[in-house]
Amino acid sequence: MFETFFPILLLLILAGVIAVAFAVLSVILGRRTRMGKKNDPYECGMEPVGSTKDPIPVKFYLVAISFILFDIEVIFLYPWAVVSRDLGLYGFIIISVFVGVILIGYLYELGRGAFKWD
Repeated sequence: MFETFFPILLLLILAGVIAVAFAVLSVILGRRTRMGKKNDPYECGMEPVGSTKDPIPVKFYLVAISFILFDIEVIFLYPWAVVSRDLGLYGFIIISVFVGVILIGYLYELGRGAFKWD
């Protein structure tokens, strides 16, 4: 059994060693600049406007929810589509329940007005 997982273990160890090596090298060899602009919260060239305590519109959260719903749906529908013939009626019922739960999320977003782009 160890022979089966040895390549994965070797890859994880190698990735960890490389990550630690680059982190140590960046601390040792990295350039240190202490300029006034580097200490600002944003380095995009624009002055920060407003307070961090300003409320964020609900639309932002609804777009985030819809992204998560689409993302999760696609992640689970692709593997199901690959093995759908092997799963038969049981697989069809299970994926129908899954799509029904996702549909509840879409209906919630629709009721909250997430799809109105005004």
